Formats: sequence, C-alpha cells, structure tokens
Amino acid sequence: MDSFMPVVKKCKKKSKRTLDNVLEPVNFKQEEIKRKKHTRLIKVLGEEDESVKLLEDLVFGAEEELVERLGVGSEEDSSAEASGDSEPEAESRLQCPAERKAVWEDEDDGVIEEVDMTQRFREDLKKSDAESRMTNQKLQQRLKEQFQKAMGGTPSWADSSLRKSKKKRDNEEEEGDEEEDDEDTEILRKTGNYVGTSTSLPKGIIKLKKCLNANNEKPGEDRLTTVQFHPSAQVIMTAGLDHSISLFQVDGKSNPKIQSIHLEKFPVNKACFSANGEQVVATGMRNKLFYIYDMMEGKVLPVPSVQGLNEQRVKEFEVSPDNEFLLLTGSSGFLHLMTMKTKEVVRSMKLNGNVCATAFTADGGKVFAHSEEGEVYVWDVRSSKCLNRFVDDGCVRGTSLAVSREGLYVACGSQSGVVNIYSQKACLQDPAPKPLKAVMNLLTPATSLRFNPTSEILAIASRAADEATRLVHIPSFTVFSNFPMFRRKTIYRAHCLDFSPNSGFYSVANNKGHAVLFRLLHYKDF
Repeated sequence: MDSFMPVVKKCKKKSKRTLDNVLEPVNFKQEEIKRKKHTRLIKVLGEEDESVKLLEDLVFGAEEELVERLGVGSEEDSSAEASGDSEPEAESRLQCPAERKAVWEDEDDGVIEEVDMTQRFREDLKKSDAESRMTNQKLQQRLKEQFQKAMGGTPSWADSSLRKSKKKRDNEEEEGDEEEDDEDTEILRKTGNYVGTSTSLPKGIIKLKKCLNANNEKPGEDRLTTVQFHPSAQVIMTAGLDHSISLFQVDGKSNPKIQSIHLEKFPVNKACFSANGEQVVATGMRNKLFYIYDMMEGKVLPVPSVQGLNEQRVKEFEVSPDNEFLLLTGSSGFLHLMTMKTKEVVRSMKLNGNVCATAFTADGGKVFAHSEEGEVYVWDVRSSKCLNRFVDDGCVRGTSLAVSREGLYVACGSQSGVVNIYSQKACLQDPAPKPLKAVMNLLTPATSLRFNPTSEILAIASRAADEATRLVHIPSFTVFSNFPMFRRKTIYRAHCLDFSPNSGFYSVANNKGHAVLFRLLHYKDF
C-alpha cells in the first residue's frame, strides 16, 4: 500500500497540471486573427471552399490527422521524384495528345492509276504510239511542259526567283523615286524652244506619271474647249464655256496661275497661240466676232468684222506656222485665208460638202482639209490651187484631222471611231492612197487627233464617252496598253488635247473643267 502512494501522488500532480491547462483562459481575439490568416493562405493556394473548411478543422483540432495526410502527400511526391518525372515533363506529357490513327484506310491509295491516252482530247499529248496509257503524275508533267511551251517558258508569276527579283526591283524603284522627281524637275529650270528628238521610244508600255491638273488653281466652271502649250515658254493655256482664258506656269507640282481674262458674254469655242507666242486668238460660239489678246501689252482687242468675210458665224480656225495667216472655216465648204497684219481675207477655197477639220503642213505652204463627206483636200496656200483630192479609206463621215510636224504622217478620224494614218508623201501624190494603219480602238466618233512634236505618238480621243482616249506608238502603229489608267476615271470626256514643245508633258481638257496633266518620262525636255 505504501509502495503505491508515490504513483498516486504523481498522477494527482499530472492531472492537476492538465486541469490547470484546460482551465487556462483562452485569447479568442488572437485565435480569430490566426484563423483568418490561415484562411487567406489556403485561398491563395486555390483550394475549393469544402477543402478550406476541412483544413480549418484539421488545423484547429485534429493535428495528428493533418500530419498523417501530409505524410501521405510527401510519400506520393517522393515516389514521383523517384520515378524521374520532373514537373515540366509531366505537364508536357499531359498536354501532348496521343498519336491518332486513321479511321479509314483505302486499299486503292497505293495503286498507281493510269489514264487512257487514246481519247481525242489527249492524243496531242502523246510523243509516240507506245504511250497509249500514262500515269497521272506523268500526265500532269506533260501538261505542264505543254503550257510552258505555249507561254514561251515559265510565266513570271510562277517563277519564284523572278518574283523575288521583281520585289527587289520594286523596292529599288521606291528608293529612287526622289531621285526621279529631281530629274523631272531639272527640265523645268530651262526655257526656250528646244530642238530634241527621240529615236528609241519603246512600244507596248509608255512611262508616264499623273501630275496635278494644269489649271488646278483655277478650274473651269464649265466644259473646257481648249488646252494648248505655249510654243516656247513653260506655259499652258485653257479656255472654255465659262467665258474665260487662263494662263498657268507648268512645273508639274503646283502649276501656279499667271493670268486670267474674262470675256463678257463670250463662251470661248477655241483659243490658240500665235506662232510667235505673243498673242492669243479666241473665237466664240454665236457670231463672227473674235478676240485677239496681246500678251506683250496686256490688251484684249475685239475684231467685230473682217473685210471680205461673208459669214454669219466663225467658230473654227487654224494659225499658220509662219504666223502670216489665219485660216477661217466658213459654211458650205468655204475656207478663208485672213492675214494677221491687216485682218482681211485675201483668198478663199471651196470644198464639196461641209468642212469638219483643217491643218497646215509644217512649212505652212499647204493646207489639208477633211470634209464631213469623207473626202480629203490638199490646197496650195499661195495659189489657192487644189493639189490633190482623195477619199478617206472606209470613211462614211469625217470628224477630225491631224498633220505631223515632221511632215511624215496625216491622220484622219471618222464617225465610226476609226483613225486612218497615211504617209503625207502619198497624200500629196497618190489619187487613192492606202492608209499605213487603221486604228480601231475607239468605239465612238474620233473628235480629237494630235501628233507629238517628234512624230512618235499620235493621241486620239472621243468626246462622246468617258476615258475614250488612246496613245498610238509610231511607227509600229500599236496602242500603249497602260494608257489611260483604268483603275479609276481621271480623264472623263476629252474635248481637246496637246503635247508640250518637246513632248515632256501631255494634257487633256475635259467636260469637268479640268486640264488633266501627265508627265511623259521618256522625254527629258519640256
């Protein structure tokens, strides 16, 4: 009994210490803070709400169970590490799908199919009678060879090396645009009457650039009837139904206005520089009154009547290259030669039918006249004698006429849109000359014709349709394929056209009141 007393006393002390621990006051505020802290940490780990509640129970009342669970997790982690699988490898293994097998396998996939070459559509592809049958692969190769033979080789769009070189060339062209612009403006620093020819204008595609409209600072309020370059200065003139005549300096960039004059109640039918470039002659739409604008003195001189002129109305005229005569187109087939000095008619000529167009030769000694009946007359200016007369080939009704400055060609336009190009020598000697070429690119009446100063380009146009204008290469007599630019309308209805003195610029006057300007990059001078 005495031997058990120490043990009993020891148990009493231990139970008292445990009871003291149980009865020790609890700090609830500190426990609440600790609980919230653990809750936030668990939420950061991305656990679900139920697992968070379970962990709270384990942390605040089941420490042994928590230790057991953590032990199980550590054993699983250690087993994963022992297997040699790292975390990235495990993720990649989960992300990479298993290799998929084909659902269907066709037994004929490996069979080489042959084509019957005896059919009439495939006979031309055979090289010998032995090729009565051919595999699909060989037939495709044969078709490819035939296509390349027909195209003259591999087309540019199918050749990767050519595409790369073209891309490189385009980049080089873009880099050289600024240098090209500098070259374009170099000719604009010069003035004077240049004498320059080109013998190498290529056919097919003409190099040109669309510039700011020549009359951009003062567009016409109505249809333009005239656009003409000055014979020696960098100046262009426009005139139209808005009763005005305007002069602009041509630089291809801003084209500043020089001067503009208004003619009261006088819609201009045609205006033209004199041969020396000192005067402008303008005729109207209603009567025989016309104006002469002296640019040197800045005066506008009306000419109400001309001695010896018995006409009710004068609309069309031509200035002789020697600046001595003005050829007035009258009614009933009459042509009148008026002197520029005395303003009187010195002689007249008569055609059968009505006159539709006239033109002087380069030396001013002869006049070509085209009648509405399709006949062409050649007159001597000094004697008023008809040197030759012939019918424009295939023409039912004549509409226009142009003579080249070099004295090589004559162009005649008709109501059907056909433009016949003749040798000027044949027109002077042959009673029935044959055209060198009949240009049939216009579908409406050819109302405007103009040779460039070097006789390498013939510009043709019709005022009856939008964009109805073409540039014809001479002497190949082929049309440049890249003019006009068909992406969008730029020219509209062309009523008049002209080239600068050395073909550096080309302009078209349209029904919108604009003088559309193009830079012909082949020519270096204005």
